[in-house]
Amino acid sequence: MTSAAPHEAGFSISIEPSGRSFVVQPDETILAAGIRQGIGLPYGCKDGACGSCKCKKLSGEVMLGTHQSKALSAEEELAGYVLTCCARPQSDVVLESRQVTEAGAFPIRKMPARVAALVKKSHDVVMLRLQLPAGEPLQFHAGQYVEFILRDGARRSYSMANAPHTLAEPGTGIELHIRHLPGGKFTDHVFGAMKEKEILRIEGPYGSFFLREDSDKPIVLLASGTGFAPIKALLEHMKFKAIDRAAILYWGGRRPEDLYMDEWVRAQLAGMPNLRYVPVISNAVPDDNWTGRTGFVHQAVLEDFADLSGYQVYACGAPIVVDSAKRDYMALGGLPEEEFFADAFTTEADKAIP
Repeated sequence: MTSAAPHEAGFSISIEPSGRSFVVQPDETILAAGIRQGIGLPYGCKDGACGSCKCKKLSGEVMLGTHQSKALSAEEELAGYVLTCCARPQSDVVLESRQVTEAGAFPIRKMPARVAALVKKSHDVVMLRLQLPAGEPLQFHAGQYVEFILRDGARRSYSMANAPHTLAEPGTGIELHIRHLPGGKFTDHVFGAMKEKEILRIEGPYGSFFLREDSDKPIVLLASGTGFAPIKALLEHMKFKAIDRAAILYWGGRRPEDLYMDEWVRAQLAGMPNLRYVPVISNAVPDDNWTGRTGFVHQAVLEDFADLSGYQVYACGAPIVVDSAKRDYMALGGLPEEEFFADAFTTEADKAIP
């Protein structure tokens, strides 16, 4: 395939049906250029692993970088789909994308953050609270994430578990829920040597996972493990904004202790009468004395809702849970694809899978 050499001004990307357009510099991916210019393209991992940024190429040529087949299959590629996170234009390009137009894009900023608190929530989950620089509030949508920039330049992404309005309270920073992945460069440090007052570098906000407030559809919130973090932020935001749409939270874990803020969720039910909560455990042992729902959390939703055609779903957690939910809710529950919003928590191990 021959392609035009990038001219110095870069190539133009047009988004349909919104008509928005922007320029991609020769050294950028389409997504990076869109983020830089506040275009609001959907995305999740930015690493070719989750598929959140997938969209249809209507015209033009792109070169796709390394990505996983579960994010973009060979068949989808042949059909003209691309992942904007690893696509570099070789000509002017027209894309069809479900653009994030419901909310403005906040500026992405780098800043130091001080460890204000480390609270163990279970044997392998800590709540990390970060104090941000005074007078420099981080603007974000509930559900978005920040990236830690490690000393060697590597990055690790974590969703903010509190809603933006909570930062107005004195001494309140951003809250993150971090699960220990033994051997993990960052989480070994968090669970080992990290101390209060340590200075870290973060950048954000990132992500297109946040509540679509222009809809009045009932909501299914689906979380696995620490995928609860951005869901918690959504719940805080809904309560603060008095959004009273019917919502039901399904939170899944292997053992009951994996639902590490179960009491917090139950405490919210009194103040949010339209919220319901269904905890689901997949690997309970007799000592757990678990009497609630068992099995896979995404399947529990279909057991309760044969027809999802009138719902919005917000799913967060392990990629296998998010991917299975999207596939089954669309195929079996009639959920419209444009009403499924997700943030798959891809680990470094996930990204390494070919």
